[in-house]
Amino acid sequence: MVQRIKLFDYRKLSETYDEHWPQDYKTVSEHPSAMAGTRDYDHLFKLLIIGDSGVGKSSLLLRFADNTFSENYITTIGVDFKIRTMDINGQRVKLQIWDTAGQERFRTITSTYYRGTHGVVVVYDVTNGESFGNVKRWLQEIENNCDSVQKVLVGNKCEETDRRVVLESDARNYAQSMNIAFFETSAKEDKNVEPMFTCITSLVLTAKLANPSSASKDQHRSGGVSLKDTSGSNNQKKKCKCG
Repeated sequence: MVQRIKLFDYRKLSETYDEHWPQDYKTVSEHPSAMAGTRDYDHLFKLLIIGDSGVGKSSLLLRFADNTFSENYITTIGVDFKIRTMDINGQRVKLQIWDTAGQERFRTITSTYYRGTHGVVVVYDVTNGESFGNVKRWLQEIENNCDSVQKVLVGNKCEETDRRVVLESDARNYAQSMNIAFFETSAKEDKNVEPMFTCITSLVLTAKLANPSSASKDQHRSGGVSLKDTSGSNNQKKKCKCG
């Protein structure tokens, strides 16, 4: 089951965040218990899924984390999260993936969850032109809340060919103009979900490995790792197989 939190329960939010996210340590080597061999991963990264309500953020998370899909999944009230571990280029990466509510009434409160974020998945619905039009606003929100993170733009529900209103070429060109990776996905038919999450994780990992000293300085300043774009991360973006 996805763990559900009501955003107006601030005490529960704080307890849950602290329990599942060691704020001061983001890799095994940085954690004092690493020498004891208590960790089963090399890196711990936080990913955030954002976008308008109804674009399929929760469905993407469930497909990636549990390989399930439900037509009747209820609208997220607050924040859900799941954890999954992946092997990327010989590195064991543990992901904590947060799925935020897209409704305007939750916008201010959910900004709290940008803290310590390493990568952001921005989702729109290919059958909803307004959701694509709002991508610019979501990207601006990332800029307002994060020093520098890796990003990927995702057009979900690509199986709905008869209802499509957002052309893939238009979205891809926009993503290229913003220098971010792009995928079209179908959580329902399990298309490009795994490659998309693999791509954003690879981008985060590449940036971390390319500039560990910068990440350490950012972590000391803000309590989380804030990764700067590097030539290495830009090259990795080109290597991601966009859908």
